Amino acid sequence: MTRKSSRYITVRGPRYSFLLNRKTLAVTCLLALIMAVVFIVSTGIGSVFISPKEVVLAIIGKGSETSSLIIRSLRLPREVAAILVGASLAVAGAILQGVVRNPLASPDTIGMTGGATLGAVSFFFFFSETTSISWLPVCAIIGAFAASTIVYLLAWKQGGITPLRLVLIGIGFSAATSSLSYMMMISGPIILANQSLTFMTGSIYGVSWEKDVLPLLPWVLILLPLVFLMARQLDNQELGDDVARGVGSKVEKERWILLLLSVALAGAAVAIGGAIGFISLMAPHMARKLVGPAFGGLLPVSALIGAIVLLLADLAGRALIPPLDIPAGVFTAAIGAPFFVYLLYRSRNRT
Repeated sequence: MTRKSSRYITVRGPRYSFLLNRKTLAVTCLLALIMAVVFIVSTGIGSVFISPKEVVLAIIGKGSETSSLIIRSLRLPREVAAILVGASLAVAGAILQGVVRNPLASPDTIGMTGGATLGAVSFFFFFSETTSISWLPVCAIIGAFAASTIVYLLAWKQGGITPLRLVLIGIGFSAATSSLSYMMMISGPIILANQSLTFMTGSIYGVSWEKDVLPLLPWVLILLPLVFLMARQLDNQELGDDVARGVGSKVEKERWILLLLSVALAGAAVAIGGAIGFISLMAPHMARKLVGPAFGGLLPVSALIGAIVLLLADLAGRALIPPLDIPAGVFTAAIGAPFFVYLLYRSRNRT
């Protein structure tokens, strides 16, 4: 049964009940449409321009032989990877900002991205010749989890963790993991250096279905729905521990589950896209401006914004200075670094 009001749509059944905000639903649908348009247009732009109509026909298997080869084998994996990586990073950042209750929190600023990058570089250094590439996300997730744990422990002091202390220690630890990654990169063969450099800058150049998209797809298809189902728990986390316990939440258990989901999403995304910075910081803030702080709408909107931002950054990298292919991470950092400085300035008086 569906009931409508001026602001909400209520969907009820024998065992379920959903309250949908009309504004959130409209924004989500609009962003999904924008993402689809950017996806189609971006897929057609390259050394050989293909019209949007031909792109759609090639995707559904009715295009010309040449267009289908270019689209389905070369460009489509890259665009799909951009959507998966951008959405995963954005949702991981939204989870951290909710759990830590800090607008500066993101996988980039608390060392998670650096740890995931170190894990991926370690995979290339130690296991690439003997282990399937499908284990790469696992190594990146282990690195992200180890880095997050170390930063959390270093930031802990009597009375708990202050947001600014967590961020500053995270930035310092990120620098340390980057140094270790560079050391491994320059001490290994030239092939390792090329692979590692891609991770250090953040790029989805040269991705393929078999080595990149298919290993990442199960992580995203499983983890994102799990996070969306825990939106109410995230709302409770933002209320503070005492209030959350008062409404019946198992605060510590839910916090660790949410942190593990964030680590897994960020690690899997970094394993494919490298250290693409600041999407996880910017996207949740942009989503909050559009639909408010409730995570039921914030999470899917953040995912769509993250996907759109990375699609546009990758398009800019391919199209601005042809035939050069500039890493997408260069553009996200150029936008995200000033945004981070602004957030740091605004939060300067917080303890």
